[in-house]
Amino acid sequence: MTPTRTPHPYFDAPFAALAHRGFSRDGLENSMAAFQAAVDLGFRYLETDAHGTADGVAVALHDSSLDRTTDADGDVADLPWEQVRHARIGGVEAVPLLEDVLGTWPGVRVNIDVKAESGIVPVAEAIERTGAHDRVCLASFSAQRREATLARLTRPVATSAGTSEAARFFAGGLLGLGTLRSLRTVDALQIPWRVGMVPVLTQRHIRLAHEAGRTVHVWTVNRREEMESLIDAGVDGIVTDRADLLKEVLVARGMWSWFDR
Repeated sequence: MTPTRTPHPYFDAPFAALAHRGFSRDGLENSMAAFQAAVDLGFRYLETDAHGTADGVAVALHDSSLDRTTDADGDVADLPWEQVRHARIGGVEAVPLLEDVLGTWPGVRVNIDVKAESGIVPVAEAIERTGAHDRVCLASFSAQRREATLARLTRPVATSAGTSEAARFFAGGLLGLGTLRSLRTVDALQIPWRVGMVPVLTQRHIRLAHEAGRTVHVWTVNRREEMESLIDAGVDGIVTDRADLLKEVLVARGMWSWFDR
């Protein structure tokens, strides 16, 4: 049986409302303006992604390249920070340093998805320099990337399952097989609640995770009825592009008071 883990300070909130790449209705994802907009709404959990530049600087950016979201182009891992810093998200907002995201709002928790091998060392260094260990949940589709980043930290951070770990948990839950060994090294499952249009997260999965002392966060949920349904099913957090809508749902349910402290 997978042992219950002592809860990490990252999970202090009774429910985690995570602003996915901040909050922007103008396509300015993963910008300081988007993160500030989420904080201004009262959010105390931000979700972001991280890559490392050619000279080892961690930046908050989802894609491996600058092409889609900025007015520049090229792969971040092939470019020095001096070049990346001049790119503008949506033509107006600078690509943020991960260190600035961690350091600007010292009361905010940050969920960091390490997107590529280039980000391993720079992400660890940004966490170390800001002393943000108690406020970070480290995620990656690759468990190996997550573990490599963790190995470079002097203190623990919260952790979330990678794709292979989550897949084993999902399959085991659906088939009635043992599922908990796949969660033995992580604190949380941060997972899609459906694949395409097919829901895959069941109440059995949520119950099994909770029995193992693990937290369940689901992404990316942008419709009110889906938020309501998942909260009713017992999930512990929701990642959303619609921070405004999720706040309305939580306020109506009396679940927002922790964020107003």
